[in-house]
Amino acid sequence: MSGRPVPTLVGRSIRLRPPGPADLPKLFDWYNDPETVAPFDRFSLDSFSDFERGVQAAPGDSQSLAPRLVVERIQDAGVLGFVGYYSAHPVLEFLDVWYVLGDRAARGKGYGVEAVGLLVDYLFHAFEVERVGATCDIENVPSYRLLERLGFRKEGSLRQALFHHGAWHDVAIYGVTRPEWAARARTP
Repeated sequence: MSGRPVPTLVGRSIRLRPPGPADLPKLFDWYNDPETVAPFDRFSLDSFSDFERGVQAAPGDSQSLAPRLVVERIQDAGVLGFVGYYSAHPVLEFLDVWYVLGDRAARGKGYGVEAVGLLVDYLFHAFEVERVGATCDIENVPSYRLLERLGFRKEGSLRQALFHHGAWHDVAIYGVTRPEWAARARTP
């Protein structure tokens, strides 16, 4: 699965679009904000130049964890966060998604569900994968509720798989298959 640029994806209230140079300072701030990223994930600071190079290289790198798409509200072009996907395993053929709503005021309003739904739609149309997955700290209730709302099923957990805040944490594994995604009710 080679990396490829993602076109702009338009939903009811948000659009996902490739990040531009003007977006990078805000995305960088969220990406490096321990209150945004660190509560449920490992955290390390990047330099702006490393972050910028990562975002620019992401379309050609299927394993990139850099933001691939900006989450933007259609109504006012307000940037709310970013999403991405990556090839999670060198042999198994599936993609994992990830998501960050950096704008705290936008959380709990359905933007995340809509953004991840648009991204999963795109992945099933653009790639020959039968499964899209996601992982999250088992204590990250908003994240796994978002996934469950979209029809992802909890497939198991990886015990003591993620180190952050000075301790090891269990990680929940979620996935949705192509037939499940096609059959689900389209109510984000």
